Amino acid sequence: MSLGQRQHIQDKELVDFYQHLLLPRLIEDKMLVLLRQGKISKWFSGIGQEAISVGATLAMKDDEWIFPLHRNLGVFTTRNMPLKNLFRQWQGAFSGYSKGRERSFHFGSKEHFICGMISHLGPQLTIATGTSLAYKLKNQAKCSLAFTGDGGTSEGDFHEALNLAAVWDLPVIFLIENNGYGLSTPSQEQYRCERLVDRARGYGMKGVQIDGNNLVEVYNCITEARHYCISLKKPILIEAMTFRMRGHEEASGVKYVPQEYFEHWAKKDPIKQFENYLKLKGLLTETDIDNTTAYLKEYIEKELELAFNPDGIFLNEEFENYLKLKGLLTETDIDNTTAYLKEYIEKELELAFNPDGIFLNEEFELNDVYAPKSNYYLQFDEIPSEVPKRKMRFIEAISDALKQSLHQHPDLIIMGQDIAEYGGSFKVTENFVTEFGKDRIRNTPICESVVVGTALGLSLESMKAIMEMQFADFVSVGFNQIVNNLAKIHYRWGQNADVVIRMPTGGGVGAGPFHSQSNEAWFTHTPGLKVVYPSNPIDAKGLLISAINDPNPVMYFEHKALYRSIDDFVSETYYEIPIGKAKVIAEGETISVITYGMGVHWIKQYQAKHPDISIYILDLRTLAPLDYDAITQAVLATGKVLLLHEDTLLGGIGGEIAAWITEHCFESLDAPVLRCASLDTPIPFNIKLEKQFLAESRLAETIQKLLNY
Repeated sequence: MSLGQRQHIQDKELVDFYQHLLLPRLIEDKMLVLLRQGKISKWFSGIGQEAISVGATLAMKDDEWIFPLHRNLGVFTTRNMPLKNLFRQWQGAFSGYSKGRERSFHFGSKEHFICGMISHLGPQLTIATGTSLAYKLKNQAKCSLAFTGDGGTSEGDFHEALNLAAVWDLPVIFLIENNGYGLSTPSQEQYRCERLVDRARGYGMKGVQIDGNNLVEVYNCITEARHYCISLKKPILIEAMTFRMRGHEEASGVKYVPQEYFEHWAKKDPIKQFENYLKLKGLLTETDIDNTTAYLKEYIEKELELAFNPDGIFLNEEFENYLKLKGLLTETDIDNTTAYLKEYIEKELELAFNPDGIFLNEEFELNDVYAPKSNYYLQFDEIPSEVPKRKMRFIEAISDALKQSLHQHPDLIIMGQDIAEYGGSFKVTENFVTEFGKDRIRNTPICESVVVGTALGLSLESMKAIMEMQFADFVSVGFNQIVNNLAKIHYRWGQNADVVIRMPTGGGVGAGPFHSQSNEAWFTHTPGLKVVYPSNPIDAKGLLISAINDPNPVMYFEHKALYRSIDDFVSETYYEIPIGKAKVIAEGETISVITYGMGVHWIKQYQAKHPDISIYILDLRTLAPLDYDAITQAVLATGKVLLLHEDTLLGGIGGEIAAWITEHCFESLDAPVLRCASLDTPIPFNIKLEKQFLAESRLAETIQKLLNY
């Protein structure tokens, strides 16, 4: 049977399909009224496109992930999400799915296997590759479905996702809703191919174009596509042709669309078409249509009453009448009880809610930035003498942490460029593929963004993922995925991102401006990310294991110049060093140096040459979250503080810490907080220029300035 050919659907199913199709249309009609009344702030209409969302969702199993966008209300309603909760979400209420933190459809629900979108659109497709990879690795007969619009097919993530899915033979359906416009830009100004589905051939996958306004055709096509993806373990691209009958969002209007387009597509309205189809088959009459419409409208109104009742009281007239009949309740009792409860509610609301119905509590908000960590393994700050140890170089400690974690977590996957047979650019994963196999040690194409998204998709399926960014410099290509998807997903709708991104970083190796820069500060500014930066083999192993065990996204920085230049006796056991806890390297009384990474070695070398200066050295180890207690103790120890880091001065983490010290420890200071950092230029290639660039070249001068103050 070819894709899109009609299958036999039971008559009862067809009638049920009609209710699923009509419900989102009637909800939208109501939402447009509420928008005009100012009860919701924004709405992206899917009127005219309902058959795609509803038909596709009906064809998927309830425990298969779907990745919808703005115009896919039918996905949410067909998955039977409580309508009152959806109304609360659209109102921006605390009791909605995102606790008032997200708008319209920018939320998800793991219970319903729906992943919330972000405004950048393309990244949704890449997360679907991750859930599909999980299905494949678990040998589950499942498939993922990701929506995109015609405009979204121009984004890089679209192409990266299709390419990776094809290369890895993943069971995923990519569904394009081609409604002719990307906001106001028509198709002829977006792409030159005759049909978007033709792009499938370029990635070596099957492609099908369908009538997106025909519910039965959509359902049958997705049903067949799902079977194709699961049985052959291959992706497929489907282009559903449709039209957007309202503006991109209500405020934008439709003046840029020729009127004849509306006239043409009004005749192809998916609901009218399906009604005519059912009437032709003798399954629906005008009376049935009226009754179904009335029933669904009543249902919508009841759910609205539950969602928007300003007093928050559920009134049950039947129960009141029962109590009155039993002589247990009078009208006066009702009035008095109602008045008392209203007054009580108002007082509680005044304490807890602002006028918009949002729960105001800073601590509550901050606590939801990170997912809580429940399991803790053996933790060392100092490794006990009785614990077996062996001498390891920095790189060997990282490799040991990865190996032990792969044994500890059978669901852990490592992905990156050239990490399998080649062992990675720095040979961190050398011989791993022999021991763990190519399913778990996965070479990737050169496509950082989709790999980050895939890692997030694995997390949706409760798996763990590590991505090796070949050089930290290349992270800019996957930046959006990290700061907008990984970092925010728990705060937005409670989904954790169990992902570690390894970042080979730093200069001193003469590699120039694209293989040597220090970019850790980019991520310390992003709530939701944890940023770890060890300086020695003991910490490198313990912190990496801790990062892998953490349910939150961790940016793990490894200084390339330390890989083979330092060693130490490292425990052979599986142990953690807590993230967020700094370490005192040396006690001192004259000045305090707060640093991390290579800076620790610079200041230790300086101290060895100047034993007459008593230096308190604090190794931060974690840059987000910072250990403010340890920073405070470093200030109190000497009253003179130097912030040292390899990153450039402007915007470096040193500036943030200096500001915090000034704000919280000012009275304990005996001198201004000084910073020693690299020049505010790109890092140069020439070795002499690089030495001049690095902060170490100004360390002695800066220390002397602090001593002289």
